[in-house]
Amino acid sequence: MPPPSNNNVQPPVAPGAGATVDQWLSYLEALHPTEIDLGLDRVLVVLRRLFPRKPSGRIITVAGTNGKGSAVASLEALLQAAGRTTGAYTSPHLEIYNERIRLNGRNIDDASLVAVFERVEAARRGVSLTYFEFGTLAAFVALAEAGVDDWLLEVGLGGRLDAVNVMDADLAIITSVDIDHVAFLGDNREVIGFEKAGVLRPRIPAVCADDEPPRSVLQQAAAQKVDLALAGRDYQVQLVESDQADTPARLVLIHRGREVTLPSGPLPVSSVAAAVVAMHTLEPGLDTVLMERALQQLRVPGRFEQMSAQPDVFVDVGHNPHAARWLAGRVAAEKNPGSRVIAVYAALGDKDVNGVLDAMKPIVDHWWLAGLSVPRGLSAQALNERAQSAALTHYECSETVSQAISAARAIARPRDLIIVFGSFFTVAEARRVLLPSEDLQELK
Repeated sequence: MPPPSNNNVQPPVAPGAGATVDQWLSYLEALHPTEIDLGLDRVLVVLRRLFPRKPSGRIITVAGTNGKGSAVASLEALLQAAGRTTGAYTSPHLEIYNERIRLNGRNIDDASLVAVFERVEAARRGVSLTYFEFGTLAAFVALAEAGVDDWLLEVGLGGRLDAVNVMDADLAIITSVDIDHVAFLGDNREVIGFEKAGVLRPRIPAVCADDEPPRSVLQQAAAQKVDLALAGRDYQVQLVESDQADTPARLVLIHRGREVTLPSGPLPVSSVAAAVVAMHTLEPGLDTVLMERALQQLRVPGRFEQMSAQPDVFVDVGHNPHAARWLAGRVAAEKNPGSRVIAVYAALGDKDVNGVLDAMKPIVDHWWLAGLSVPRGLSAQALNERAQSAALTHYECSETVSQAISAARAIARPRDLIIVFGSFFTVAEARRVLLPSEDLQELK
């Protein structure tokens, strides 16, 4: 998860030999005066020192407001099913920084992470980099040194000016375009779409999974002669009913004359479908049965992740209205008839809390609003004030997520559903409460 802004005047001292990952992360937090400083100039200077020429791996860049991590994870599973080696770079992380860099599906180890940090520091030579920019370059070094076939790069913020975009994509995906990060990306879908479309490159293949893409995305694709596969136009996802009474309906992706059955959850179907469409270009010979098997087994921590049963407890990192609308649909589909939905919600102060509450109100019977004691986190009192302005009813407040979860479980009946959501910080705290300690250690 990103660090707070740092306004120190004195430049920090780089960690010496034998430094730990935590020491390096503390250094990265202090390296640049602001947390977010969009622009490619500084990153390009260091990139050219590290990579005089484009790496040999095939680069797939994934941008979008929501669903990026799910698209990356789906592609990762599909490419590995095709026998390809993969390196994935995603952000933020839930438990430990190592989650951000995966090599063939496994988190990078501490020694390798420190080694790539040292490589970037040696190449930096005084160029000021943000925490995210430094980490992005370190991920590039890790993927290059591992020699993986395919690089899967998730954009951190926007697209056009995000550090990930210094690498030219061989294929790009735009999962969705909606309003988030208004201070950096603008307050309407056309402006935000222009930023997301910045990851496109002339004549490369691309997939847009947004079923109502802004004109700015389509104009960018047309201007660059991008081979764009567009949801609803070039591929469709349909619910196909079965002839057998005891066989459930299937979600089927139809693209280029092929039909692929998609899992109905827990990941956003639009992101999974975009990954499959991308695979029809990347690895057109991959057998459909292998694709379906890989997707059915796929789970992503923090993405509508079930933690326990009776009552069912799910966690989700959704933090903006677009994600909340998707989450409301998943909860409504999952809940038992006649049961209640109890929500535990904690959020960051720069998010559209009212929009999230409005999206979830129709399916939530009782709310527990929790404080987040992290940078930019809303206290329980501040969240209560937002709830009042949103005319929320049937809610109570707790100082922490863990307290709210305990309170929610205390009032829940076995057939009820508890959803804990609002940010990566919210889910990280929830997983520490809900997962046995040995499972958490295994994840690390």
